[in-house]
Amino acid sequence: MPRRPAAPSSKGRPSAGESAARPEPIDAAALNRAEPAAAATRAVAEPRPAGASVAPAQEAPRVAVRKTYKLYVGGQFPRSESGRSYVVRGAADGAPLANAVRASRKDLRDAVRAARAAFPGWAGRSAMNRGQVLYRVAEVLERRREEFEEEVAEAEGLDLPAARVQVERSIDRWVWYAGWADKLTQLLGTINPVAGPYFDFSFPEPTGVVSVVAPEASALLGLVSRLAPVLVGGNVAVVLASETRPLPAVTLGEVFATSDVPAGVVNILTGYRRELAPVLAAHMDVNAIDAWGVPPGLRASVEDSAVDTLKRVARPPRGVLVDRLDWLDDRVAQRPEWMSAFLEVKTVWHPIGG
Repeated sequence: MPRRPAAPSSKGRPSAGESAARPEPIDAAALNRAEPAAAATRAVAEPRPAGASVAPAQEAPRVAVRKTYKLYVGGQFPRSESGRSYVVRGAADGAPLANAVRASRKDLRDAVRAARAAFPGWAGRSAMNRGQVLYRVAEVLERRREEFEEEVAEAEGLDLPAARVQVERSIDRWVWYAGWADKLTQLLGTINPVAGPYFDFSFPEPTGVVSVVAPEASALLGLVSRLAPVLVGGNVAVVLASETRPLPAVTLGEVFATSDVPAGVVNILTGYRRELAPVLAAHMDVNAIDAWGVPPGLRASVEDSAVDTLKRVARPPRGVLVDRLDWLDDRVAQRPEWMSAFLEVKTVWHPIGG
């Protein structure tokens, strides 16, 4: 007969009574994992006393996005090809404000090339249209007044009310020069009497590419006062901004980029004047230079280089100290002859009845 399988032995196995009496070993890791969940459950289950406030969650302080100041060349905002920069400090306390691009000779040549390419289109526009474009610059500047007020206050060490006056006068100066755009021909042109069967007409034409060395002390208003008369007659400009106070000039480039000014009509460089002003004066494709902002120690060499390349040179009147000039005085700082300084007079003869 087949054997019946043997019952399993109970040797070494605790009985039911012993198993119930002996405690299970404690899993410390599982207990640690369960404790926070239990605490959270108790927190939900326990009612909060009436009127008890809940402390807001602590957030890390937000880091503001600082503005990067670049060049303005050909309607774009490039960094210098050299990668150089320098620290700009506030006039009041010397605290660092930002890093400005230290433009190189290559950047200057790029700016002149962009200006030359933009010259035919800008000069070929009607005088009325140029006036409308310059008025649009005033409109955009008006919308960004607060930003310019802060930058001018920091750059020149002014309080906000004084900086506000500077910005407002800068806007008004754009409007004043914009109104002259379609009146220059009537003011400077004429019909000349001649002894012969001819008509003889004289009328103004733009000079071409004008380099503007901006006044050093007046970061915005001085720049606008020297740049606007260049543009209103149909010229294009390469601007060398204030060396120690360049930030408002770079922001003004943003205004040009977002208004109707064509790319290349205004190009703005920041950097050291001793490096760039002589190069501007000697550049063969620059037709005129506004030397109001050239330091006295460089003025003689800059004017000599301009003469060698047959440039027009606009200099401050004898005895006028540019750094002390009151740019808020309209009788001194906005004048029709500043526009004619960058215009050529063209005379045309036409036979009567021809």
